[in-house]
This record gives sequence, C-alpha cells and structure tokens, in this order.
Amino acid sequence: MFTVETGSGFWNPIIWVIAIVVTFLLIYILRSLGKKGYKKDTEQVKSFLSGNPEYPKEKMHIKASNLYWGFTTSLKGLYTLLRKMHTGNTSDYVLWFVIILAIFLLVEVI
Repeated sequence: MFTVETGSGFWNPIIWVIAIVVTFLLIYILRSLGKKGYKKDTEQVKSFLSGNPEYPKEKMHIKASNLYWGFTTSLKGLYTLLRKMHTGNTSDYVLWFVIILAIFLLVEVI
C-alpha cells in the first residue's frame, strides 16, 4: 500500500484500518467495565418516570395543543394568519421556496 498525498492531508488505508480496530477495541473494553447486574425482562428495562406508574400509551399521550398552549395562545394572531396561508398544496410551498431563494440570490449579488 502507498500513501496518497493531498492538499489537506494524507490517505493510507492500513493506518485507517488500524485506527478503526483500535477504536473498536477501546469501545469493547469500556463496555466490559459496565455493571454486570443488568437483567433483561425485569423492572430494570422500564422507563423511569419520577416514581409515577407507567400507563398504557393511549393514556400517556399528551396532545400538542395541550403541551404548547401558552405558546400558541401568545402567538394567536400569527397562527391565524398562517392558517389562512396554509393550502396544503405542495406546489405552493415549492413556489414560495423558489421566490425566497431568488430573493436571497439577488441580495447576494447586490
């Protein structure tokens, strides 16, 4: 194998393979230092919810309207304007993207 000299460094496949092997060896050693008391399919695999019981997914789901209530209430005027502009048609969004991109390009040229 030979070393390829570039303007920003070098490339030697053997060095990279050795570096990858050493990295994986270090990862394996660090992983083996972990706790040995882990038992699969026990209470240890459950999520910790600050001591609260874990309910089924349907009961635990928090709607975004409840989660962001204060944020959406304070920006209600902006959201009503954006809802009027929202058509759901992809070609409208592509058109806006092209217009804004053209404005950025014009600003860059000027």
